Formats: sequence, structure tokens, C-alpha cells
Amino acid sequence: MQLNFSGLRALVTGAGKGIGRDTVKALHASGAKVVAVSRTGDDLVSLSQECPGIEPVCVDLGSWEATEQALGSVGTVDLLVNNAAVSLSQPFLEVTKEAFDRSFNVNLRSVLQVSQIVVRGMIDRRAPGSIVNISSIAANVILPNLVTYSCTKGAMTVLTKAMAMELGPHKIRVNSVNPTVVPTAMSRIVWSDPEVAQKLKERHPLRKFAEVDDVVNSILFLLSDLSASTSGSSIFVDAGYLAS
Repeated sequence: MQLNFSGLRALVTGAGKGIGRDTVKALHASGAKVVAVSRTGDDLVSLSQECPGIEPVCVDLGSWEATEQALGSVGTVDLLVNNAAVSLSQPFLEVTKEAFDRSFNVNLRSVLQVSQIVVRGMIDRRAPGSIVNISSIAANVILPNLVTYSCTKGAMTVLTKAMAMELGPHKIRVNSVNPTVVPTAMSRIVWSDPEVAQKLKERHPLRKFAEVDDVVNSILFLLSDLSASTSGSSIFVDAGYLAS
């Protein structure tokens, strides 16, 4: 998919690894100026070497105050990808306050906060924009020991629709991408055990997990004018899992 984002400025959270990192690389290759946000400085250093000219911002989005300080004056942003997330595996009866708060602060509250910062700028400039929230099939199906993660992604579905409804009159579109298991560091607990991975793949009609590129292509589509009439929607990159 050949897209041209020249003249646009994008902000990507969770940019250090996996889906976020490859999204930054794809946007950079497509001509966009990119603000790459990660809590891991070493990841931003190596990403900056791969993509000269990006603007790295090192901040833990789980902190409201630190996020405001780091991004409050970020300037013009046309495209936003809310990708930062944590996945803390705990059975329901073992979920701790710390894990619950951390999950919601990073996975959901940061989406609200970063989006507010970016959207205020869009509205002040009377400029259109596109926001993509990275969710999961866990918003729709229950996965073992991921009760808190699933709750954050379920809430993201409602947040995405609410944002789309309120921001639509300002020509700002908001959508989500909901992948199944993707072989990244965050989902290693699922795919690293060959027996478990194979059993789970067999529950997908396509008998496979999604690849990072599959998710990135859906993100780019939703950011682009090719999806100009799409808002409040979700793209399920799930190898048919929900159909099963």
C-alpha cells in the first residue's frame, strides 16, 4: 500500500518496540514527520538511527504529570497513534491494585490524555485529523489471565466511539485496530510456547497469528484519506478468530 504522508506530522506512542516501532518506520518512509514516544531511552536511540529526523520523546505515559510536561507543548500533530500498553498476566483472584492501576493508567488514561493534548491543537488550528487507537480482540473475547488487560481494551472500544462522536464535527476521525496475537515482546507469554501457540492458531480460521505488518497496514489505512468516511469503527486483524 503506497501512501504519502508528506507535509503531515504524526505522533506515535509505544514507539520503542513492536507495532509502534514499525508504525514509526512506515510513517517516516511515507514522508511524515514523526514524534516517537517511548519510556525506554535505548529504544528511541536505535529508532532515531534507523529513522533520521524523527523526534524522540522519552516519557512514562503512566504518569499524568510527566506526560503533560513532555507532550503539553508538542505542537502541530495531524495524525495520532495511541499504541502504548502493558499486558500484566494475573488470574482474576490475584489481580493487585498496582497491576490494575498501572494497566488502566497506561492502556486507557494515557489515550485520553494524549488525545486531549493533540485534539486541542487540531481544533485551535481548525485542521482535520485522524486518530487510531490500538486495541485487541481481548476487547471482545476473554483470554486467560488477562482480565485487567481485557477490561482496558473493552473500555477503549467505548472511548473510541465517544471520541468519534464528539470530534466528528471538527473533521477529526477516530478508529481502532484490534489485532489477535502478534509475535511481539509484549505477547511473548502466548506465542513462545509452541504447543500453546499451535492450539491457539488452530482456533483461527486462517490457522495463523497476525504479523506486525498486517497491523501496521491497517493503521496506515485508517490514518490516510483512503478511509475518509470511516470513524468510530474497528478493524479486526484477527485471522478470522471472532468468526470462529
